[in-house]
Amino acid sequence: REAPSPKMMENTVFMSFTFYSTILILKMYVVAIITGQVRLRKKAFANPEDALRNGGLQYHREDPDVERCRRAHRNDMENIFPFLFLGAIYSLLNPSPTVARIHFFIFCVGRIIHTVAYLLQLKAPTRSVAYSVAQLPCFSMALQILLATTPYW
Repeated sequence: REAPSPKMMENTVFMSFTFYSTILILKMYVVAIITGQVRLRKKAFANPEDALRNGGLQYHREDPDVERCRRAHRNDMENIFPFLFLGAIYSLLNPSPTVARIHFFIFCVGRIIHTVAYLLQLKAPTRSVAYSVAQLPCFSMALQILLATTPYW
């Protein structure tokens, strides 16, 4: 006999949310690694001890390419962390699995395109369109959460 699985693992919406959330977290790790690699390549270190280890104190400085990577990473934190909260709560509302998967997919693809556009400096309005499209499922989930929880206010 198989051991019973935890209730959350039986929730197909939550499992879909888990899949897309993991992709987004891995994407954030990739951006962090890229930032570190750009720092090394450009010799632009945030801390004096890192600069001293890699050539000298003159390399304790800012660089436009490093700052671009940092802004992309910060933008991810400003958007993916709220998605993680909204998606987790939304998954508990018993939404249609297909509709939920569409929400998660659109957000994930929008954030990936946003990052690619940011890091590769693609022409406007690619990045802002990707950002806006990714916000739509978040607003939809937030609205559905509010509607479901209004009776408990």
